[in-house]
Amino acid sequence: MVLTRFGGPEVLELRDVASPEPGPGEVVVDVAAVSLNNTDVWTRAGAYGTTEPAGWLGPIDFPRVQGADVCGHVARIGEGVSEDLLGQRVLIDPVVRYSDGPERLVESVLGSEVDGGYAEQVVVRADRVHDVTGSPLSDEQLACLPISYGTATGMLERANVGSGETILVTGASGGVGLALVGLAAARGARVIALSSRDKAAAVQEAGADVVVDRGGGDVGEQLADLVPAGLDAVADVVGGGLVAVAMPHVRPGGRWVVAGAVSGPVIELDLRQLYLRSISLLGSTMHTPEQFEVLVSAARAGQVRPVVARTFPLEEVRAAHEEFERREHVGKLVLQP
Repeated sequence: MVLTRFGGPEVLELRDVASPEPGPGEVVVDVAAVSLNNTDVWTRAGAYGTTEPAGWLGPIDFPRVQGADVCGHVARIGEGVSEDLLGQRVLIDPVVRYSDGPERLVESVLGSEVDGGYAEQVVVRADRVHDVTGSPLSDEQLACLPISYGTATGMLERANVGSGETILVTGASGGVGLALVGLAAARGARVIALSSRDKAAAVQEAGADVVVDRGGGDVGEQLADLVPAGLDAVADVVGGGLVAVAMPHVRPGGRWVVAGAVSGPVIELDLRQLYLRSISLLGSTMHTPEQFEVLVSAARAGQVRPVVARTFPLEEVRAAHEEFERREHVGKLVLQP
């Protein structure tokens, strides 16, 4: 399924294209499952542009095959790649290129700057595939992990969330939110999740100790009752007006880590809430290679249990995008080539 231009789901077209060939240090992976993300629909729409339509990291070369979250099997290898990889079930790190420097920032992503997994095959660097042959998770569950769970792992690592702490997860029924709930609970944290009432049961099943109904009255008052001593951390993918509402309920020395702004990127914030109480405000984009290794280890051991909301055949990707944008599902939507 090829992205032909910026626009609605209709700009995705089914085409026959040449099978990819691996170059030196590369492998070709037969795609078993590929999941959808916010980045897919926003990139398709050009929603990252401020004045002109643009992809996540800038201009997009069309036609482009989207799809960053890929689980599959290594089918062919390029020069210099170990034959041991052939036939392995693998999870792909979707970051094609990390920057050098003290913070390994993301510079290029599968399905954005290079062709991704909305296809029967994808070619990637051999050092980006991780063996998950023995994982108890299904191909569809594994395909849920890279972007959402990678982002969630990066957030929790950067905020240093540990056992016994209380964390608020915003947007808890979404892909990253649900990942945060499960991963934070697995670390032994007390998880307070912010979600709609109709999705509360699914969020609680994923590991939340308490679900706060975002439409059930003053969120600040609910937090004051639940955590009178204050939150140790907030993992935020919502942004918008929630920041001003919830920031007063973070304890002195607490952490607020943000990796999204689905309710709005521009906020009002009384800076005294930060500096007078020494609260850390942290930005987090996806994951580092080391953080992805942490996630892969958890997947191999079956310590994460991603929720697959629904699967679609690849040729129905337009319908999958439409369902994703309705945001009525809990968990991940997965394509099966």
